[in-house]
Amino acid sequence: MRIDHTAFFVGYRTAWGRLAQSQVSGFELLGRNMEADPTLTDLRWAAYMLATVKHECANTWQPVVERGPRSYFDQYETGTAKGRRLGNTESGDGWRFRGRGYVQITGRGNYARMTRELGLREIEDVEKDPEQALRPAIAYRIMAVGMTKGLFTGKKLSDFISGDACDYKNARKIINGLDQAALIAQYAKTFEEILKSATVDN
Repeated sequence: MRIDHTAFFVGYRTAWGRLAQSQVSGFELLGRNMEADPTLTDLRWAAYMLATVKHECANTWQPVVERGPRSYFDQYETGTAKGRRLGNTESGDGWRFRGRGYVQITGRGNYARMTRELGLREIEDVEKDPEQALRPAIAYRIMAVGMTKGLFTGKKLSDFISGDACDYKNARKIINGLDQAALIAQYAKTFEEILKSATVDN
């Protein structure tokens, strides 16, 4: 899938208004990774990914770190029920493995799983260096494999968007139940139209 970037940005600005340079730069990095992904063959999957990033990263179009004071993340410390569920095993893991990325993975167990799933080199290992999850290329790969293989919640894109079926609202279950599902579904519908108008035939 090749996209005319100028047409895409015209469509985006028509729908949501002007973009700051930092947003444009973020879009360009994300877009290049999406265009280079051979598994991303359904335009609607791309639309839903973009809708998810728009929401999860608060329109910055950059991988983000979960906000909150360090004390907030004590609830995920080793020895707590949440911490055990997230695979946190060492003191400080709640803070160290707080959410990062386009779709914010949390917990040592999830960082380790993504390192294995993506076959990341030692220099990119997100368990050893969680900040690597903020690199756009790695953040995209985490999002893509999580959403296409169901690694976040057990639900995956093809469960909701396949063939003639397209359920953008319930696709939110891939990430976080039905939290803000209707809003994100509307984003996805708009992105689908933008992408259709900007797609370049090979």
